[in-house]
Order: sequence, then structure tokens, then C-alpha cells
Amino acid sequence: MALFIAFSIVPPTIATAADDPSFTITFNDGEVSPSRLEVPAETRFEIRLINNGKTPAEFESIPLSKEKVIGPGVSTFIVIKYLDPGEYSFFDDFHPDAPPAVLVAVPSED
Repeated sequence: MALFIAFSIVPPTIATAADDPSFTITFNDGEVSPSRLEVPAETRFEIRLINNGKTPAEFESIPLSKEKVIGPGVSTFIVIKYLDPGEYSFFDDFHPDAPPAVLVAVPSED
């Protein structure tokens, strides 16, 4: 009987989550802050979602095809792998009367 052990070696050039830029969006019972958030275009980044409210919130973006429910007092995150330059609306689906917000993917100034 032969025993095979497989190892996965990750090259050091691959970015880890700790290397990704991070941004924060806060929800508070129908209020979203900031309502306009500039993020880097064509770059992987993380968005921390914090619900400071007493009711659930839901980050939802149809253009980004992303949604995430956040319970009261909960903090979580989503990772965006790549955005073309432009504006991407999002909203709190549990508070439909709240105004929508927008992520603005800004190209780098290289």
C-alpha cells in the first residue's frame, strides 16, 4: 500500500488578503456611510461591512452581483476582485427608503 502526500506551495508573489487595500462601509438602521466611496479600479480590494444599527442590514449591489446580510452589531467583509473604472450603485435592501450609495472605481494615476 502506497501513501501519497500532496503539498500545495504558494509562490510568494501571490497577494494575500492582508496585502489588499481595505475600505469600510457602515450601516446604522437605514443610514449608509459613506454614501460615496472611491475604490481603486482594476485592483483586488476588501470592503469591511459594519452594522452599528439595532436592525439587520443588507449590502446589495446589482451591478456588482454582490449581496451580504449583516446582523445588528456584526462586522464582516466582501472581496472585490476587479472593477472597470466607473460607478457601481449599492443599497441597504432591508431599508428600502434609505438613499442608494455608490462605489466609484477610479483608475490609477500611473
